[in-house]
Amino acid sequence: MHSLIILAGLLAFVSSKPCDTEGSNNAELLLSLNKDLLRSLEGQEGLPNPSVHLALRLSDYHNLSKESDHLTKLKTNLHNDIASSLSRGQSVVGLLALYTLALKASCYDLNTVSFTVGGKSETLLTHLKRQMEQEKEHIAYSHRPLTNYYQYSQGVLALCVSGIRVNSHVSNKLIKAVDHGHINSEIIDTYAMAGMALQCVKDTGSHVQNAADLDTALTKIKLKLLASQRADGHIGNEFSTGLAVQALLAMGSQVAECAASMEAMRTDARSNTYHNPMAISQTLPALQQKTYLHVKSKECLNEDDSLVLEPREPVLVLPSQTKVALMVEVVKSSGAAAEYSVDVPKGSSLLEALVLLQGKNNGFTFEKESSLWGPFLSVVNEEQARQSDRRYWHLSSDGTALSQGINDFKIEAAQKITIKNTSY
Repeated sequence: MHSLIILAGLLAFVSSKPCDTEGSNNAELLLSLNKDLLRSLEGQEGLPNPSVHLALRLSDYHNLSKESDHLTKLKTNLHNDIASSLSRGQSVVGLLALYTLALKASCYDLNTVSFTVGGKSETLLTHLKRQMEQEKEHIAYSHRPLTNYYQYSQGVLALCVSGIRVNSHVSNKLIKAVDHGHINSEIIDTYAMAGMALQCVKDTGSHVQNAADLDTALTKIKLKLLASQRADGHIGNEFSTGLAVQALLAMGSQVAECAASMEAMRTDARSNTYHNPMAISQTLPALQQKTYLHVKSKECLNEDDSLVLEPREPVLVLPSQTKVALMVEVVKSSGAAAEYSVDVPKGSSLLEALVLLQGKNNGFTFEKESSLWGPFLSVVNEEQARQSDRRYWHLSSDGTALSQGINDFKIEAAQKITIKNTSY
């Protein structure tokens, strides 16, 4: 505890330099990202993404017509999908929370949004509160949520920015998770989301069981994020830096390291690292010095409506004539391993490579499911890795964990991909 106080003092000492966004020099880059995000709505597959809508609403630039159309899709397609999940008794607290944040960012009256489950109609916020209670009860006897602490933090944040008093027992479970190290130390996104959630609770002056414990948890999160900053400025990796910077800003940090993180994100944006709409949706707010906490004070008045998408000529991408050798190792939950090989066109996505491998009829099979980040592996060689069993397929290339999904990771050189059934 003494060392924590010393570190907090050092943190305050270095927190004298504001986050540097280089002012208007980056307006063109921000506008380009904003357009990329807006353009993603046109070719969006599957359900409309509430995280994308949230980022568009937090932006300084708007195309209100396209945003309104997307809001309508959220209130129909996504709403119906959530209703179906609730009817099946599934825990969808993260999706409910993002839906809540997206609606709130559009200044939508949340009290008019309801779901009918089992013949009973209740508001969105009532369902979110109930799901949070179920998550809390699960933590009480298993020391972990039904879903995970990322989604649990999203739930706390969504309730808080919506003006709902967060049950002190609910927020205290998150405080204790941080204090006792129950959050996986490698998952920076979760720390960032927890930081924003707990900062919102603190800002509202909501009753918590121990205010000192809340301050300690926030300090630990801040120090964890700062300690996870790499030499190149990224916090965690390229895809967790946006949320991490959001959290630091939300927690009042004006740390010297923030400028390096901002520059790292700008460099990534210029090199098209953030071609996944979900990645852009978490990065753009940070680059504009916005955080999800800004949703609470959003007024939707006198908004800029100047964002226009220029027509784009279709780009024909021909498959590469160069082939690269790919080795795929599958490690089942029992530890049994099998290896396969396939030659794939250079630049193929991992998903395309796995489709080619499955087509060889050599015993390798897989199934995928959709998520806000894109498709992910659910079944490999007839073995499932389900969230309900707290398992997933961990992907690595030559021993290094992949930070991108199967549709985003490109095979540019010969390598070995390991697909391992992993618990968490």
